[in-house]
This record gives sequence, C-alpha cells and structure tokens, in this order.
Amino acid sequence: MGKQVGAHIVWDWNGTLFHDNDAIIGATNAAFGELGLDPITMEQYRALYCVPVPKFYERLLGRLPTDAEWEVMDETFHRYYTEHRVRCGLTEGASELLVEWRSAGRSQSILSMYVHDELVPLVRGFGIEEHFIRVDGRTGPSGGSKVEHMVRHIEALVSVDPARTVVIGDAADDAVAALHVGARAVLYTGGSHSRASLEEVGVPVVDTLGEAVAEAERLAA
Repeated sequence: MGKQVGAHIVWDWNGTLFHDNDAIIGATNAAFGELGLDPITMEQYRALYCVPVPKFYERLLGRLPTDAEWEVMDETFHRYYTEHRVRCGLTEGASELLVEWRSAGRSQSILSMYVHDELVPLVRGFGIEEHFIRVDGRTGPSGGSKVEHMVRHIEALVSVDPARTVVIGDAADDAVAALHVGARAVLYTGGSHSRASLEEVGVPVVDTLGEAVAEAERLAA
C-alpha cells in the first residue's frame, strides 16, 4: 500500500478535541493539595504548564517532586480527573469539523497522552470514533514527552505521508513531536498553554479549531 495523496491530521485529545479544562485544573489542584500547595488559577496553569509534568511541578514547588510525591500526585490527579471529566464535552465545532474533513476524503487520527484504555471508550462514547483511522492513547508510565509516542503513531499509519501530515494540539510538546517526525503543527489556544508560550515554538497559533483545520489544509497543500 503506497503513501496517501491527501492531507492527514493527527489530533490531540485533552484540551484540543476534548474541552476538559475544568477537570484538568480541578485535578491539578487536588494533586497540589496532597503536598500542601495552594490552588492555582487557569491563567497560572497556562503560564506555567510544561512537559514532562514533573518539571511543571518543579516550577511550583521550587524543586522536583520526589518519586513518592510524584506517585501520590499522579494517582490523585487521575482519580479526580476521571470523576470530573464526565461533565466535559467536545470543543465547540469539533464534531462538524471531523465530519467535513473525512467527507472531503482526507484521513485523521488521534494521538493522546491520556491512558489508551480510557481514551478509546471516551472517543466511542461521543460517537466520533468512525472518523479516525487510528486512535492511540498512552500505554506506558505518565509524565513523559509525546515524541516517542508520535514516532510509533506515524509508523503505524502506513498509508500516511508525514510531509502531508499536520498535528493539531494545545501544547508546545505537540509541535515538538510533529517536527520530530517531519510533520507540521498548528497550536490551539483553548487548552493548557498560554498564547505567549505557544508562539515561542514558531508554528501557527490559532484561537479556534476551525482556524486550525483551515491552517492544516494550507500547510499540507
């Protein structure tokens, strides 16, 4: 099977297709509470957030968390997030954009750092699974970078040409992972990063998913 002719989008999930900011900030503050840290606002989160996640905690603690602290915070974060994500929905306009991209004969996939076994039923529950040729969540330990996951994802997409692939995400790490495999990236301001921190990466930055798809179309042309 040869490489495809059309453009391909690799979508990020959390903070991009899935509008879960409230659950993320609540879970982060629950994790901070385990270490006696004060809660932070969404604005502070966006200004400070980075990957790998222990580095984010270092910015707030003034030091890296110990292995024991990281374990407690990670477990607390995921327990809280799982409870509260049920009140979160898809980002405005996401469903229509997925349908339009697929109807135009183009392909798309999801690559997320969210746990694979929880991601797949979540995507299925929104009734959008059929729009993707592949859905990959994280299968290893949490806290790492997206680069190694992107390499495996692109390798598995045998019919997709990385040069005609655009990653749409809400974090600098999405762009770093895209560039690593020879793809392009568009970053969306509605998730975990501030516009200022996203603009430092040097790829297009947009405020809506509609703009992101239009930009992806242009980049992959």
